[in-house]
Amino acid sequence: MIDFNFETDFELINLSELQKWIAEIIISEGCELGDILYVFCDDEFLHKLNVEFLNHDTLTDILSFDSRVGKQINGEIYISVERVADNAKDFKTDFEDELHRVMIHGILHFCGFKDKGTDDEILMRKKEDEALQKLPVL
Repeated sequence: MIDFNFETDFELINLSELQKWIAEIIISEGCELGDILYVFCDDEFLHKLNVEFLNHDTLTDILSFDSRVGKQINGEIYISVERVADNAKDFKTDFEDELHRVMIHGILHFCGFKDKGTDDEILMRKKEDEALQKLPVL
């Protein structure tokens, strides 16, 4: 099950289409859908989590807490809508496109992809692009 929670004044549209897309990506990576919770929040909310759980005193666009069991994908993904908006401006892209990229980025981490080294980063971007191409027009 994929669920969405909003800790800030923000709404997603086409929730069922997004759920289907995310589930499709999970399955295409050879994994099974478990319980995924997305929490959309502001910078302050996510910063507190970043300090408390990772001891990182920085702003970030996403934090993911992986609790998979074998191939079953379970976890929580926290996304700062403010960071996504700023990143969209910096990268000269549409807010929705950047949001979808960040949403699937967390899922790809759960599926085992990393982004700490150059090669891992390149593969992660490739996987994000492939997933975004499967996203239906919303």
